[in-house]
Amino acid sequence: QVQLVESGGGLVQAGGSLRLSCVASVSGFSINTMGWYGQAPGKQRELVATITSGGSTNYADSVKGRFTISRDNAKNTVYLQMNSLKPEDTAVYYCNARLVSITTRRNDAYWGQGTQVTVSS
Repeated sequence: QVQLVESGGGLVQAGGSLRLSCVASVSGFSINTMGWYGQAPGKQRELVATITSGGSTNYADSVKGRFTISRDNAKNTVYLQMNSLKPEDTAVYYCNARLVSITTRRNDAYWGQGTQVTVSS
């Protein structure tokens, strides 16, 4: 019923750019906030950026001015444009979506499988 599929990760040199995409396949749910979280080796998963269904955005301080989150509600897709990448941005990036069941009105968070971003110095 719910599937989040990320794409766009890879290996890039410092200063380079990547664009991540996440397509949400949902049936019987409406999508509220979507976002991206990063998990570096040996560290906890941390918020990178979120965007509400109305387009309000929130960013981690470490990525402000370099990353841009956007979404296409018609396509159930969220994007993360990553510019001026640094080695410390290296992490597995996970897509997150908060979905509301149309029948029960229950609000739950769902995660994608993650996509690796590696930034070399």
